[in-house]
Amino acid sequence: MSLENNAILNIYSIGIVLIIYFHAFKLFEKDSMSDKLYMSMLYSTIFMLIVDILSRFDGNTSIIYIVLNRIGNFLIFLMNPVLPSLWLAYVHFQIFHDERKTKKLFYPLCFINVINIITLIFSQFFGWFYYIDSDNIYHRGPLFWIPAFITIMLMLVAFTIIIINRRNLGKKSFFSLVFFAIPPFVCIILQIKFYGLSLVLNGVVLSLLVLFINIQNHSMYTDYLTGVNNRKKLDAFLKEKINMSTAEKSFSAILIDINNFKYINDTYGHDTGDNALETAAKLLKGCLKTSDFIARYGGDEFCIVLDISSKSDLEVLVYRIKNCLEKHNKSGSYPYQLEFSMGYAVYDYQSHKTAADFLKHIDTLMYEDKQAYKNKLRVNI
Repeated sequence: MSLENNAILNIYSIGIVLIIYFHAFKLFEKDSMSDKLYMSMLYSTIFMLIVDILSRFDGNTSIIYIVLNRIGNFLIFLMNPVLPSLWLAYVHFQIFHDERKTKKLFYPLCFINVINIITLIFSQFFGWFYYIDSDNIYHRGPLFWIPAFITIMLMLVAFTIIIINRRNLGKKSFFSLVFFAIPPFVCIILQIKFYGLSLVLNGVVLSLLVLFINIQNHSMYTDYLTGVNNRKKLDAFLKEKINMSTAEKSFSAILIDINNFKYINDTYGHDTGDNALETAAKLLKGCLKTSDFIARYGGDEFCIVLDISSKSDLEVLVYRIKNCLEKHNKSGSYPYQLEFSMGYAVYDYQSHKTAADFLKHIDTLMYEDKQAYKNKLRVNI
């Protein structure tokens, strides 16, 4: 690929990344590890696209071309494992949502990058990875495939983690994470087969774009703390379910409130209160099918929407939630006990209730359940 063609393609790709960056800068949370890793991938991609242009300054023996060519090729090989390392860390956090565990992953990834740097420095003397002849022309060395091998292996590890843990991901997140590896992987194969072709970074830009579209969509409709859907998504989803309902096929909803949540917050602190909300969300998700819908209704309340048209089937699920809650409390993993009050009902198609009316109905049922819980406590005292 000529310098001119490479420059045009890379400048176009840089423009796309900059557009993503400016949108992401407004959208992302500064303290979110996921967002930090994504932004780091953007920075690295822009830098490598610029460096890739510099590595095309060959075939001309002027001092400027020689210097730029040598700097460009050195930095390209230096940065090779950086992007896949950031990607692996990003995938790990997206799946496990554990900042501490993801930070531990940085150690082996840093080790890989340090080994790459040391090997690259030595290769300058022996031409293992590449060498530039007296005419300022780049040539592959006998071990040119090692950086590509490291990149592919890191991407394959990330891909394997995604596939193994696919049940922990939503459909859109799963698609975006799986798709990310495909364009760069195809471009790597093409680059190895066709000498002089440089498309890998352009493939990464396409992957970053698809990933950003999913992140933006996800963040608009996701509760940041618990990771479940937010109230905005719930309102839209309920309206859709009501419009699709018929006399033969309806749906159900459960409104859930955490009892004594204020006591947990006041006694153990707001961090523990946040932990209680996250735990409640995980517990509820564990009782549901992947196709079931769960949202944070507000504060310490959650709403579940289900494709259940029978009250008896709905009661079976409510019993399952209570059973899961009982098992959780018996585990003694936390200093507090989680207790739920629940209001639930099958949507009556003949009633023609709006989404707001239906939510008000199950909210009333939940309040009655909460009052019964409080009365029970008074009797026990």
